Parts: sequence; C-alpha cells; structure tokens
Amino acid sequence: MEDVKIILTTLWIATMLTFLLGDVLRIFSGDATKMFSEEGEFTQGMWLGIAVMMVIPIIMVVISIMAGNPINRWANIIAAIFFIGLNLIGLPTYAGNYDKFLLIVSMGFNVLTIWYAWNWV
Repeated sequence: MEDVKIILTTLWIATMLTFLLGDVLRIFSGDATKMFSEEGEFTQGMWLGIAVMMVIPIIMVVISIMAGNPINRWANIIAAIFFIGLNLIGLPTYAGNYDKFLLIVSMGFNVLTIWYAWNWV
C-alpha cells in the first residue's frame, strides 16, 4: 500500500501550488489591484491573518511527513475541513472564473486529504 504520509504531503504541496497559481493569475489579470481598491486599506493585522492562513499548508507538509499517525491524521482532517469551509465562503466573492476553478480544484485536493487521512489505519 502507498505511504499515506507521502500522499498527504503531496496533496498539501498541490494545494499550496494551486493557491499560488491563483495569486499569480490574479496579479497578471489585474484582479488583485481591483480587490485591494474595493477592500480599502489593509491593516497589519489583516496581513498577519493572511500570512497565518497561507502558512498552514506549509506547516501541514511538515506535519504530514514527520508526525505520527494519530496527530497526523487529525491535523490533516481538521486543516482540510478548515480550507474547504474557507473556500466555500470565498467562492462567491471571486469574479474570475479561473479563481472559482482553482478553488474547486483545491477543495478537491482537500477532499482527497480528508479521505486518505480518515482511511489511514
């Protein structure tokens, strides 16, 4: 059977790259500047919140490869559920079809993460 740790790590890397691709496309399309102008001035607290949220998949890569089964399993399930919820809330707020597509793809990675972590024996 496949090593579940490697699968979970790979799924978090794929999630991070999907988020990064969305950010890059948002910058090139000009949607990022529109978003910032509509939202107003971002505070240091808001930037810190964004940084904390976006470092979670990076931390999950480390946890997925290094932690033992009970901690690893539940950390993956909880983090993936968190991102599914976050993406479902954010989905209607994005104007670009590419953003919606990438959010759906990332939620697919999160569903697979939950599936592999849940069925890990």
